[in-house]
Amino acid sequence: MTVESLNSLTKSEAFVQFEMCCGASNWVEKMSANRPFQNDDELFKKAESIWFSLSSEDWLEAFTHHPKIGDIDSLRKKSQNTKSWSEKEQLSIQGADEVILEDLAESNRLYKDKFGFIFIICATGKSAEEMFALLKERLKNDPEAELLTAAKEQNKITQLRLGNLLSL
Repeated sequence: MTVESLNSLTKSEAFVQFEMCCGASNWVEKMSANRPFQNDDELFKKAESIWFSLSSEDWLEAFTHHPKIGDIDSLRKKSQNTKSWSEKEQLSIQGADEVILEDLAESNRLYKDKFGFIFIICATGKSAEEMFALLKERLKNDPEAELLTAAKEQNKITQLRLGNLLSL
């Protein structure tokens, strides 16, 4: 898909495409309303600008659209629209040692108990061990700092998914 073809979609078609990139309905609505985009660069910049203008409730909504890192069952249950992207993003998890998967599952539980949302990380290119180390490190954050860190990671994921969308 090109920016031009994205611009030419109906509102409901654009909504579906943007929702594949980020699950925050206000972000999706604003991205659709901000069309037409002049080029790829404007699309990516606008996506980031809109994302960081949203409320923490919007961020939390987006987080609910992600499978838990390292939880293959969670990955299977998420939206069919983004399942292949999520699987690709978490590719290193699929061959991970059972012990690291158990450690990730336990740390994910501790993380959710502490912060109230799942661990969000741009998993592309990271090993299961790297993600586990980052998860343990981020468990030390206070809730406000962690919410911002998770939002920054969500922005990275959204940017990658917009790139995927444009390469379809």
